[in-house]
Parts: sequence; C-alpha cells; structure tokens
Amino acid sequence: MTLIGKPGCHLCDEARLVVDEVTAELGERFEELSILDDAELQARYWEQIPVVLVDGREHASWRVRADQLRAALTG
Repeated sequence: MTLIGKPGCHLCDEARLVVDEVTAELGERFEELSILDDAELQARYWEQIPVVLVDGREHASWRVRADQLRAALTG
C-alpha cells in the first residue's frame, strides 16, 4: 500500500492517521511518497492528494475511510 501526499497537507495528515491505524491493526506496512519529490506523481495527483494505492491501484483520494481501507486490504 502507498500513501501519496505532501508535507503541510492537513488532509494528508488525516489520511496518515487512518492508514497507520488500519495497517497496525492488520500487521501491514505502507510506503509514503511526496508529490514534491517526484514530478510524475505531482503531475498525476496534484489535485487529488492524499491518494492511497492498494496493490498499485487507486483506492481513495482526499478522504480515507478506515472501514473501506480495511475491506480492501483483507478482501
């Protein structure tokens, strides 16, 4: 799973809390990437952050719901 965002983004901070909670509960790990470090990510996701990818596919953007993320990771 990947969380894409940028520093100073309050929605990214909220998403990180949800991702931290769900991954800790399930014993999963996640990678966090910043759009400021990658021009391709910036071009693709600038107006959508935060974005959560599960198995390389877009799962959620802007708001991340714990129940939906948990279902995506266990289903």
